Amino acid sequence: MVDRVPMTPDGHTRLEEELKRLKTVERPAVIKAIAEAREHGDLSENAEYHAARERQSFIEGRVLELEDKLSRAEVIDITRQTGSQVMFGARVDLVDEDTDEKVTYRIVGPDESDIEKGLLSVSSPVARALIGKESGDSVEVSTPRGVRYFEILAVHYS
Repeated sequence: MVDRVPMTPDGHTRLEEELKRLKTVERPAVIKAIAEAREHGDLSENAEYHAARERQSFIEGRVLELEDKLSRAEVIDITRQTGSQVMFGARVDLVDEDTDEKVTYRIVGPDESDIEKGLLSVSSPVARALIGKESGDSVEVSTPRGVRYFEILAVHYS
Protein backbone atom coordinates (compact mmCIF):
# COMPACT_ATOMS: atom_id res chain seq x y z
CA MET A 1 0.00 0.00 0.00
CA VAL A 2 1.24 3.46 -0.90
CA ASP A 3 1.53 5.94 1.95
CA ARG A 4 -0.41 9.03 0.95
CA VAL A 5 1.15 12.40 1.72
CA PRO A 6 -1.43 15.04 2.73
CA MET A 7 -0.88 18.51 1.31
CA THR A 8 -2.77 21.68 0.56
CA PRO A 9 -3.40 22.77 -3.04
CA ASP A 10 -0.79 25.55 -2.55
CA GLY A 11 1.83 23.05 -1.35
CA HIS A 12 1.10 20.76 -4.32
CA THR A 13 1.46 23.67 -6.74
CA ARG A 14 4.80 24.70 -5.20
CA LEU A 15 6.20 21.17 -5.59
CA GLU A 16 4.96 20.98 -9.20
CA GLU A 17 6.59 24.34 -9.98
CA GLU A 18 9.90 23.25 -8.44
CA LEU A 19 9.83 20.00 -10.44
CA LYS A 20 9.10 21.89 -13.67
CA ARG A 21 11.95 24.36 -12.98
CA LEU A 22 14.39 21.53 -12.27
CA LYS A 23 13.44 19.69 -15.47
CA THR A 24 13.22 22.67 -17.84
CA VAL A 25 15.86 25.08 -16.47
CA GLU A 26 18.27 23.47 -14.01
CA ARG A 27 18.75 20.10 -15.74
CA PRO A 28 19.54 21.56 -19.22
CA ALA A 29 21.87 24.15 -17.65
CA VAL A 30 23.90 21.54 -15.77
CA ILE A 31 24.11 19.28 -18.86
CA LYS A 32 25.50 22.26 -20.80
CA ALA A 33 27.99 23.00 -17.99
CA ILE A 34 29.20 19.39 -18.02
CA ALA A 35 29.65 19.50 -21.80
CA GLU A 36 31.62 22.75 -21.56
CA ALA A 37 33.81 21.38 -18.76
CA ARG A 38 34.55 18.25 -20.82
CA GLU A 39 35.90 20.46 -23.59
CA HIS A 40 38.61 21.69 -21.22
CA GLY A 41 40.35 18.33 -21.31
CA ASP A 42 41.64 16.34 -18.32
CA LEU A 43 38.54 15.59 -16.21
CA SER A 44 40.48 14.26 -13.20
CA GLU A 45 41.63 17.77 -12.25
CA ASN A 46 38.71 19.73 -13.65
CA ALA A 47 36.89 21.42 -10.73
CA GLU A 48 34.11 22.78 -12.96
CA TYR A 49 33.36 19.29 -14.25
CA HIS A 50 33.20 17.78 -10.77
CA ALA A 51 31.04 20.64 -9.46
CA ALA A 52 28.65 20.28 -12.40
CA ARG A 53 28.44 16.49 -11.91
CA GLU A 54 27.70 17.02 -8.21
CA ARG A 55 24.99 19.54 -9.08
CA GLN A 56 23.56 17.11 -11.64
CA SER A 57 23.44 14.38 -9.01
CA PHE A 58 21.58 16.70 -6.62
CA ILE A 59 19.08 17.75 -9.33
CA GLU A 60 18.36 14.16 -10.39
CA GLY A 61 17.87 13.11 -6.77
CA ARG A 62 15.52 16.01 -6.10
CA VAL A 63 13.55 15.27 -9.30
CA LEU A 64 13.02 11.67 -8.16
CA GLU A 65 12.03 12.84 -4.66
CA LEU A 66 9.51 15.37 -6.01
CA GLU A 67 8.02 12.90 -8.49
CA ASP A 68 7.57 10.41 -5.64
CA LYS A 69 5.93 12.97 -3.34
CA LEU A 70 3.63 14.23 -6.08
CA SER A 71 2.61 10.68 -7.03
CA ARG A 72 1.66 9.99 -3.40
CA ALA A 73 0.06 13.40 -2.79
CA GLU A 74 -3.38 13.55 -1.30
CA VAL A 75 -4.43 17.11 -2.03
CA ILE A 76 -6.95 18.22 0.56
CA ASP A 77 -9.14 21.18 -0.36
CA ILE A 78 -9.24 23.02 2.94
CA THR A 79 -11.76 25.57 1.61
CA ARG A 80 -14.46 22.89 1.90
CA GLN A 81 -13.73 22.07 5.51
CA THR A 82 -15.81 23.50 8.31
CA GLY A 83 -16.53 22.84 11.93
CA SER A 84 -14.98 23.42 15.30
CA GLN A 85 -12.70 20.36 15.39
CA VAL A 86 -9.03 20.71 14.50
CA MET A 87 -8.27 18.83 11.27
CA PHE A 88 -5.72 19.04 8.47
CA GLY A 89 -5.72 22.55 7.02
CA ALA A 90 -7.15 24.25 10.09
CA ARG A 91 -5.76 27.53 11.33
CA VAL A 92 -5.60 27.21 15.10
CA ASP A 93 -5.22 30.07 17.58
CA LEU A 94 -3.50 28.87 20.76
CA VAL A 95 -2.34 30.34 24.03
CA ASP A 96 0.52 28.82 26.02
CA GLU A 97 -1.04 28.26 29.46
CA ASP A 98 2.29 28.84 31.23
CA THR A 99 3.50 32.00 29.45
CA ASP A 100 0.21 33.43 28.08
CA GLU A 101 1.98 33.69 24.70
CA LYS A 102 -0.49 33.55 21.81
CA VAL A 103 0.38 31.79 18.58
CA THR A 104 -1.45 30.79 15.39
CA TYR A 105 -0.61 27.73 13.33
CA ARG A 106 -2.01 26.28 10.12
CA ILE A 107 -1.75 22.49 10.00
CA VAL A 108 -0.22 21.49 6.66
CA GLY A 109 1.61 18.59 5.01
CA PRO A 110 5.16 17.68 6.04
CA ASP A 111 6.67 19.23 2.89
CA GLU A 112 4.90 22.54 3.46
CA SER A 113 5.82 23.15 7.08
CA ASP A 114 7.63 26.36 7.96
CA ILE A 115 7.37 27.24 11.62
CA GLU A 116 8.56 30.81 10.95
CA LYS A 117 5.45 31.30 8.76
CA GLY A 118 3.14 29.52 11.22
CA LEU A 119 2.88 26.41 9.02
CA LEU A 120 2.94 23.34 11.26
CA SER A 121 3.49 19.83 9.90
CA VAL A 122 0.56 17.49 10.50
CA SER A 123 3.11 14.94 11.77
CA SER A 124 4.61 17.29 14.41
CA PRO A 125 3.95 16.63 18.11
CA VAL A 126 1.91 19.84 18.47
CA ALA A 127 -0.29 19.10 15.46
CA ARG A 128 -0.84 15.48 16.52
CA ALA A 129 -1.96 16.71 19.95
CA LEU A 130 -4.34 19.26 18.39
CA ILE A 131 -6.05 16.98 15.82
CA GLY A 132 -9.59 16.17 16.90
CA LYS A 133 -9.70 18.80 19.66
CA GLU A 134 -12.00 21.83 19.71
CA SER A 135 -11.99 25.47 20.70
CA GLY A 136 -11.77 25.75 24.49
CA ASP A 137 -9.93 22.44 24.91
CA SER A 138 -6.67 22.27 26.81
CA VAL A 139 -3.92 20.26 25.12
CA GLU A 140 -0.81 18.66 26.60
CA VAL A 141 2.12 18.48 24.18
CA SER A 142 5.39 16.63 24.73
CA THR A 143 8.10 18.68 23.03
CA PRO A 144 11.89 18.32 23.01
CA ARG A 145 11.95 21.09 25.64
CA GLY A 146 9.48 19.29 27.90
CA VAL A 147 5.72 19.14 28.34
CA ARG A 148 3.78 22.27 27.35
CA TYR A 149 0.11 23.08 27.83
CA PHE A 150 -1.95 25.04 25.32
CA GLU A 151 -5.55 26.18 25.25
CA ILE A 152 -7.24 26.25 21.86
CA LEU A 153 -8.75 29.71 21.44
CA ALA A 154 -10.26 29.30 17.98
CA VAL A 155 -10.33 26.99 14.94
CA HIS A 156 -10.69 28.50 11.46
CA TYR A 157 -11.01 27.05 7.97
CA SER A 158 -10.48 30.06 5.72
